Amino acid sequence: MGLFSSQGYRATSMKDISGSAGTSTGRVYHHFQNKLVIFTTLLDRYWERLKDPQLKLNKLSQSTRFPDDFDQLVEAIREVVVENQDYIKLIYIDVIEFKGEHIHRFYANMADNFRRVYGPQFDAPQTRKRFHEKADPLFAVMMTFRFFFQYFLVETSFGVEDHFGYDDGKVMAKMKDLMLYGLLGQNKMNREEKQ
Repeated sequence: MGLFSSQGYRATSMKDISGSAGTSTGRVYHHFQNKLVIFTTLLDRYWERLKDPQLKLNKLSQSTRFPDDFDQLVEAIREVVVENQDYIKLIYIDVIEFKGEHIHRFYANMADNFRRVYGPQFDAPQTRKRFHEKADPLFAVMMTFRFFFQYFLVETSFGVEDHFGYDDGKVMAKMKDLMLYGLLGQNKMNREEKQ
């Protein structure tokens, strides 16, 4: 993973891999047919890590308390990004060198996965009445995940802190406020509905 994430897929040879592993190239071929199998195995390992029911982020998602658990979700997203930086770099390698061939399935199923976890809660009448009638809570939870995943990725993998001009706490508070109360505010929304 270190070789792929630092120098890319094509620039990494089986000889590099065997040297890094401290073994012979033949032994590597004994376990892996080729380096593509190694690369896809690493990506699969990352997807499995993301599906682990013991992952803090997954435990929070299964409790389906969004938006009440907004702060905890954001912290859990940060934890996933920080702990999986090298795996995440493999995604960029896949995009650059394979045009996203191996990660396509993950993102293609993203909306269905969120719907499966959060849909029953958001569709329940007692929960639905909490939200504005035009609000889409499923879209909001997906936006929260994707926004903060990307936000922390820029900080960790690209090394650019405070790229929104605020520290993490302020960005979290501003995003939460925007997510919960909107850009125009409840009064403006009500006036527009009457027109």
